[in-house]
Amino acid sequence: MQVFRGLPPPHARAACALTIGNFDGVHRGHQAMLAMLTHEARQRGLPCCVVTFEPHPRDFFAQRSGRPEAAPTRISTLRDTVSALAECGVDRLVVLRFDEALSSLAPQDFISRILVQGLGARLVMVGDDFRFGARRAGDYALLDRAGGELGFDVARMMSFEVHGLRVSSSAVRQALAEGDMDRAAALLGRPYAISGRAVHGRKLGRELGFRTLNLRFVHPRPAAMGIFVARIHGLGPCALPGVASLGVRPTVEDAGRVLLETHALEWPQTLGLEGGYGRCLRVELAHKLHDERRYASLETLQQGIAQDVADARAWFAAR
Repeated sequence: MQVFRGLPPPHARAACALTIGNFDGVHRGHQAMLAMLTHEARQRGLPCCVVTFEPHPRDFFAQRSGRPEAAPTRISTLRDTVSALAECGVDRLVVLRFDEALSSLAPQDFISRILVQGLGARLVMVGDDFRFGARRAGDYALLDRAGGELGFDVARMMSFEVHGLRVSSSAVRQALAEGDMDRAAALLGRPYAISGRAVHGRKLGRELGFRTLNLRFVHPRPAAMGIFVARIHGLGPCALPGVASLGVRPTVEDAGRVLLETHALEWPQTLGLEGGYGRCLRVELAHKLHDERRYASLETLQQGIAQDVADARAWFAAR
């Protein structure tokens, strides 16, 4: 999959079938739309293109209004979004920087400058609630009229439901916030997971007797936070059982930096002490044990981690 930060340069532009959205989580509704889009693109002999935004438009408006807490929590890192879109068969991903200029672009200008001139759209597929352009003034009807005038087709996909529940990023965020990892997995079509390269930390876990591997979660407000039973992929041929902490580590740091710290219950001896660092890991958060806790001392933190490890072992043993 080709990934472009901004519109492709002129020499890389070609006619395409595309869809537009934030695609946070790339849930089952997104997957259904992408399946339809890729099928139609193949029928027409066109590449399948996804247009998304970074930062999330609601992040931008929340920051601009001085209310960062109004921004939505983030399900996926951009890295995981890119990976999930590639697995869906997308040929091109265009990540547009959402800034003052883009936010103030009139719907008609967005269509002509971005979709037609910048991307060569021949088919545009959107969701039933799609809005675009300054003040969200553009809708499906306006896009459809423009397509007739400018020579591209427009298609709309209605809502996707699982057991009568509309699948959306908001629904996934709610499930993760409530610690309902089974419901989140049902909406996503896969276990909720975070991937990244394991980086060195303060080695405090090693001092406490629980070696951890750290993955950074760049967004300051992840949709899931707390202590989880985990499955770790990337340390060997099979997933390893583990326990993971996703949050700001209030006992030892509380600086607002989000880390995913994962302790493998069965550490592969072949890795030695340092063999896990630098590896690209995927950590599935299978079951939430509890929210983050602020412990009174490192001793009580050590006791708390020991209990989490015991609870994680019991969870795996029961299955």
